Parts: sequence; C-alpha cells; structure tokens
Amino acid sequence: MSAHPARHTRRTSTSRTWSRDTGVRQSIDQGVATAASKCPVYVAPSKPAERAGPPEGAGAPQAIELRHLRYFVALADAGSFTHAAERVFIAQPTLSQQIRRLEEIVGTPLLQRRREGLRLTPAGAVLLDASRSVLSLVDHEVNRTRQAAGLGRPRLRVVVPPYLPDAFAVEAASALRSAAAAADVDIVWMETQLDAGFSLIVQRRADAGLGWLTDRPETLPAPLDVMSLGEFEPDVWIPAAHPAARRGLISLEELARMDVLHGPRRAEPGIYDAWTQILRTVNPRCEFTDPPLRHSLPMALSFAATADRPTAVLTGPRILAGSRPGLTRLPRPAVTRDMAPAGLEDHPLTATAAVVWNGDLPRPLQQILFDAADGIASPDLARYPGPQPAAIGL
Repeated sequence: MSAHPARHTRRTSTSRTWSRDTGVRQSIDQGVATAASKCPVYVAPSKPAERAGPPEGAGAPQAIELRHLRYFVALADAGSFTHAAERVFIAQPTLSQQIRRLEEIVGTPLLQRRREGLRLTPAGAVLLDASRSVLSLVDHEVNRTRQAAGLGRPRLRVVVPPYLPDAFAVEAASALRSAAAAADVDIVWMETQLDAGFSLIVQRRADAGLGWLTDRPETLPAPLDVMSLGEFEPDVWIPAAHPAARRGLISLEELARMDVLHGPRRAEPGIYDAWTQILRTVNPRCEFTDPPLRHSLPMALSFAATADRPTAVLTGPRILAGSRPGLTRLPRPAVTRDMAPAGLEDHPLTATAAVVWNGDLPRPLQQILFDAADGIASPDLARYPGPQPAAIGL
C-alpha cells in the first residue's frame, strides 16, 4: 500500500441505521424485540380472563426508559453491581431493582450471575449494542438541540493512544484541530489505549481514534470506517558484531534466531501479537522480551549490548515502509552501546497508521475526519524534527 498520500478505505456498515425521523423509541423497540428473540422468554402463569379490557384506572404498560439503558450499559462496562452503582451515582439495591425491571420488560434474562462475575446472555449482548446506539444518538441530538439554542458546539471525542510516535500524533492532532475549528466543532481528547478491534469506538464510548491496523481494513468490525495514512515499519537494532550489521539489512530468519526486546504487550497488543505470529512462521519458539524500562531506547540498547546471547531491539512502527533511510529514519539515540541499526529485508513487519471512526457519526463530524486525514502527509510524519521516543514501550 502506498504511503503517499492518505488513502480512503470505506466500509459498508452492517449495523442498524438509526433514523432521526422515526425517533429513538423505534430504535429501543427494535433492540428489545431482537434481544428477546435470542433467548427463551419468561411466561407468566395464566390467569382467568375476567374482563376483556384493562381494569378501570389501570395505567399504561411500563416501557423502557433511557435510565434503564444507561444503567445496563454501566453494568456491562463495570462488570459488577458495586462498581456500576458508583459510576451512575445510585445505591446498589436501586441498580439491582432497575436491572430486574428491565429484564421483566424485555421478557428474558440479560445477565448471568456467576462466581467469577457477571456475563451477558446472548439477548443481553444484543440489547447492549442497541443501548449504546440509542444513547449515542440521544447524546448527539441533545447536543444539536443545544447548538440550535446557542448553548454549545458539537463535540468530537477522539482517542490518542499514549504510545503513538510523537511525529504521527502531533501531525494528526494538528490536522484534526484545524479541521474541527473550521467546522466550529469542539474536540474532546481521550488519551487511552485502543485494542486491535477499536472496541472503545465500536461501543460508542469514543467517536474516533488514531491507531495502527495490522490486518486489512475490511476485517474491522461494523460499523467502523477507516482512512489509512501510510504504512510504517519498526527500527531494528542489532549487535555491531553481527554479520548483518555490515550489510545494514537483516532477514526475518536471522532476527527470529536472536532474543528480541520489544513491548510490553499492553502498550500495543495488536501489533505485539501480529508481529509475534510473523516471527513464529520462521521460528515457532520465538517470544518477545519486555524491555527493562519503558520509554528508554538507549537503556534497552545498553541491556541488549551486554546480554549473554545475541539480542536485538525492535521498536514500534516509526519509519515509512520501504522508504529511503536518509529521508525518513528518525534521529538515533546519542548512546548506542555497540548496537547498530539495520533494516528488515522484504519489510515483513508493518502496521498501517489510520484514523478510525464510527460510521454512525453525523455526516458533519465524519467530514472533519475526512478533511483531517487528507491533510496529513506521510513524508512529513517521518521527517518530523522533534525528539522521538520509539513507540511501543521504547
């Protein structure tokens, strides 16, 4: 895939399209109906029919309220009634009562109480997805209402993972700020980790995010959309005495026979797992070793240089795949400790820098992401002159 310029990759969302014309109530009803079809329903004991209509003075049947959905989502996210009650600022017995009421209205169990914790039933998983969609739609429409009354501006919640290289993060964030300012939209920045499936965005706890793809964009779950910004690969440091150091290139087979410092996995599990599997195609016993200290490439090089076995240091994605080192390689550490940089032959380890967002976002917010991605030039990312800590734990 070419790294210049940003390439559009549009996915057709298979998720439900929430129509503003039909209103939120239809969305809730559809979600409830689908959830109820996934699990046997409770059947109340039959009673003799004494009268054809409802009793005089009886109220309308109770329906699901937005608070039920908020409580249910909070419980699913927290994993326990205690923590969920703290999140929504109600007493735990009240939360339990409201969840039981929600199950009565739907007509089927939504949660299984197990020793190891709560677990969603198949019906609960369906209703959880519907609940997130409904609550996201309500929040967006309330914001639009406030904007119409002159009380605020639209908001776009963007995740920036903490381990992104500075070059990528700075360039992308600047482009997003410019595009949002031109559209009179506020950006809410969220610095937290994104998993390989971008679950924070799928669950509508964030609107968009910057991250790395290690597989084809088509494999992302619906309703995600994505624009790729360029394909990047790691820097590899090997002992200066290694035969590959003289060539300036090392094969995947040679790398897999060495100890490799890379990680920790929690910094970027998607890349960590994908690159581990690639190395295991040539050495099934290959395992990464976590660096001794995070955010310190010189320290990792020092540990590798003094190791008992030949040890390499693998950074995260930081240079354009297949590019000329003189143009795109980031500044080298001042202390290399008898370690030499080398390129990987045939570029087997790559990751695609991307902007990922929820395809259910209102069109004006999506347009901000289009404009920002178009304004990000991959060569500028690689030539960024500032200090560059290596991504993924180094």
